[in-house]
Amino acid sequence: MKVIKKIFESKIHQTYPWILIVGGLWSLFAAFALTIEKIALLQNPNHHLSCSLDPILSCGPVMMSDQATAFWSIPNPSIGLVAFGMFVMTGLVMLAGAKMKRWFWNMYAVGVSAGIAFTLWLMYETVYRINALCIYCMMVWIAMFTIDWYLFQYLLAEKHIKLNKKFTKFVRKHHFDILLAWFLIVVAVILNHFWYYYGPKLGF
Repeated sequence: MKVIKKIFESKIHQTYPWILIVGGLWSLFAAFALTIEKIALLQNPNHHLSCSLDPILSCGPVMMSDQATAFWSIPNPSIGLVAFGMFVMTGLVMLAGAKMKRWFWNMYAVGVSAGIAFTLWLMYETVYRINALCIYCMMVWIAMFTIDWYLFQYLLAEKHIKLNKKFTKFVRKHHFDILLAWFLIVVAVILNHFWYYYGPKLGF
């Protein structure tokens, strides 16, 4: 664990392209799978979705909700296919040795942050309004938060953004701990909301 943390701290400019590529491919798979499942469900309302495991872990209610087409009538996975492809492309360009200017990274940060805001909204809607969880959607949540968090790390390391030195040092030193803590908070929120279903199954 310490070795992984050290690698991310000292060589973020080398590891971030791989975070973009792996995270982008991971999310592309999820978006593509959702697209295929949505088409199958439209063709056959009785189609058994591979991402529906129980009444809570059920992507059907999520896919058929109004929130699944938040921007006009464009399905969210279709937007993801474009956005996640851009993550992969950016990672490949970085590996090829391209040095993007500060304005590019500022615009990129705005775009990714907008994606995070959209992800947070979808998380809230999924848990508290739709009352169901989509496995493929949660895969995207993981990738988005990881990509955005290490984008922040990269911008700090490359001095594209400058913050208080003590704060920067703390964030750079505890980057992995902070990300892990965030994921644990998300898991805790989900378990708390759906405890009425999973609690008895776990013997509580």
